[in-house]
Amino acid sequence: MKKVDIFTDGACSGNPGPGGWGAILRYNGAEKELSGGEPETTNNRMELCAVIFALEALKEPCEVALYSDSQYVCNALTLGWAKKWRAQGWMRNKKEKALNPDLWERLLSLCDTHKVEVNWVKGHAGHPENERCDHLAVAEAKKYM
Repeated sequence: MKKVDIFTDGACSGNPGPGGWGAILRYNGAEKELSGGEPETTNNRMELCAVIFALEALKEPCEVALYSDSQYVCNALTLGWAKKWRAQGWMRNKKEKALNPDLWERLLSLCDTHKVEVNWVKGHAGHPENERCDHLAVAEAKKYM
């Protein structure tokens, strides 16, 4: 399996509001940047979209080292929250619906295709790739302002 590093970030002006996401894919010394946005969204949706679109860009199953500053994304994957929500019919508990089930379904499916190692990085702390992804995400969000 090819080994790919993926760095992601999401941004939202207001929550909800105009949002954007950015991703960097790195393989064998080459980098590809991806970004996109929506006119009315949430920060968590943009964080999820960054990961989803980056993984969807891979043309074959890969070993992925994912770097994200989203505790929502990282914890839901590493602590098994998202799989639990899915098993419970997209409920967080007996009374609360899980948010963003459409995106979680896509992401969990991609995690079945790729071997994903999740790494949390502190946002806005000088991590070069995280800062670049933030720049991409904010630029996309600004397109809708």
